[in-house]
Amino acid sequence: MNHGVILPILLPLFAGSLLLILSRLSMTGKRWISMCSTLALLPLSVWLLLQADTGVLHVYALGNWQAPFGIVLVLDRLAALMLVVTAVLATFAALYAIRGDDERGPNFHALLQFQLLGINGAFLTGDLFNLFVFFEILLIASYSLLVYGGGPKRVKAGMHYVVLNLVASSLFLIGVGTLYGLLGTLNMADLAVKIAAADVERQPLIAAAGYLLLIVFGLKGAILPLYFWLPSAYASATAPVAALFAIMTKVGLYAVIRVFTLMFGSEAGGLAHMVDELLWPLAMLTLAVGAAGALAMRSLERVIGYLVIVSVGTLLAGVAIATPESLAAALFYLVHSTWVCGGLFLLADVVARQRGELRGRLREGPRLLQPLLLGSLFFMAAISVAGLPPFSGFLGKLMLLRSAQTGEQMLVLWPVVLIAGLVMVIALGRAGSTLFWRSAPESAADAESDWGRILAVIGLLAFSPLLVVAAQPVQEYMQATAQQLLNLQPYLQIVRGGEA
Repeated sequence: MNHGVILPILLPLFAGSLLLILSRLSMTGKRWISMCSTLALLPLSVWLLLQADTGVLHVYALGNWQAPFGIVLVLDRLAALMLVVTAVLATFAALYAIRGDDERGPNFHALLQFQLLGINGAFLTGDLFNLFVFFEILLIASYSLLVYGGGPKRVKAGMHYVVLNLVASSLFLIGVGTLYGLLGTLNMADLAVKIAAADVERQPLIAAAGYLLLIVFGLKGAILPLYFWLPSAYASATAPVAALFAIMTKVGLYAVIRVFTLMFGSEAGGLAHMVDELLWPLAMLTLAVGAAGALAMRSLERVIGYLVIVSVGTLLAGVAIATPESLAAALFYLVHSTWVCGGLFLLADVVARQRGELRGRLREGPRLLQPLLLGSLFFMAAISVAGLPPFSGFLGKLMLLRSAQTGEQMLVLWPVVLIAGLVMVIALGRAGSTLFWRSAPESAADAESDWGRILAVIGLLAFSPLLVVAAQPVQEYMQATAQQLLNLQPYLQIVRGGEA
C-alpha cells in the first residue's frame, strides 16, 4: 500500500491535536506549527497528484482490512486534484491569517488544521459512512471558525449555519442507514455493485435514500433552493475563514460527483443516472439566481458570496450534462473559481480595512491607500470570475459551452451562462467604480494597510493567469480525470482489494 495516501489526513490531525495540547504556547509558536503543517500539504498533494496521474487507483486499507469489510481510502485523479486545490487555498488563507486575524481567539490554528482534516478526509474516503464522519469534522471546525472573533452578525449567521447543517446531518444519517439496511454495506464501490443487483421491490427505497443524499449535498453545496445560508455566513466570517470556505461548497459538489457517478452511475441498472434530469434545471436556476443576487447586493462581501453561488450553478451544469467534455470543463472551472473567489474574499478585507466605518459597503467613501494596486487586482479578479478573456474563467466557461451536445442543451446553456456573465460584469463594475473611483480626496483616519496581507492576495489571484499559461497540461489532466470517473470498472475492482 502507498502510505502517502493517508498523510493528508494524519498531518493536520497531529498538528491540530498538538496545537490543542500546547494551547498555552505563544501565538508565534502556534503559527510556526500551523504553517509548517499547512505548507507541507503543498508538496505532499502535488506528489499524490503525480501518483494519481498514472491512472492507477491507489487503495489504502486501514488496519489492512480489505474492502468491503474494512475502511478504505481511495486516491484517484479527482481526489488528488481536490487535495491540491485545498492545499493552495489553505496556504494563502493561513498566510493572511497570521498577519493578525488569528489573534481574535486562542485556537484559530487548531481549528484550521481540523478543518483541513475533514476536507481532505472527505476527498479521500471510499466509504459512505466515513464521508459523513469527515463531513462532521469539517463542519464542527467550521462552526467555530465562522463565529471566530465574536460579534452579533457572526453569531446570528453561525446559528443559522449550525441549525441547517444539523438537519442535513440527520438526513445524511437516515439516507446512509437506509442504504445499509437494504444493501448491507457502505463501501461506495460495493454499494455500486449491490445497487446494480438490487431487485425491483427495493429500488424505490434505494432511490429515496439517494434523493436524501442529494438534498444533503445540495445544502452543503449551496444548490438552489438550499443556498440562502451562504451569503450571510460568508460575509460575516473573517477574511481568511471566508477564503477557506470557498472550498466548502466544492466539497458538496464533489460528493454529488462521487456518489452519483459511482453508486448511481452507468452500472446501476434501473437507477442509473436517476438525478441527471433533476440536476440540469437546478444548475440553470442556481446560476441565474446567483447572478441576480450579486446584482442586488450592496456590500462587496455579499456580492462575492453570490458569485460563489454562480460558480456552483456553473459547475453543476457540467455535472448534469455528464459527458467527459462537460466534466472536464466543470473541473477546470472548479479550480479557477475556488482560487479566484478565495482571493476576492481576501481582497475585499484589504479594501474594507482602508475604508474606515464603511468597510465593504458599496457607498462613496474615503480614498484607499493603494488605489492603483488594489484596483488592478480587483479588475483582474472581476474579469476572471465573470468569464472574460484572457483569464482562466473565460477558458472554463468556453470549455463548458462547447461541451453542450444537443440543440436543447445549447439553447438553454448558452443564454443562461452568457447573460449571467453580463450581469456579473455589471455587478462587479458597479462595485469597482464605487470603491475605486467614487472616493473622497483623503484617506480614512483609521485606514489600515499591511503588505503581508496584500502579498497573500496577489499570490492567490496569480493562479488565474497561471492556469491560462498552463492550460494545455491542466486541460489534459481534467479530461483524463473525467474519463476515469466515467469508467467504473476499476472502481468496482476495489471490493476485491488491492489497486485497480
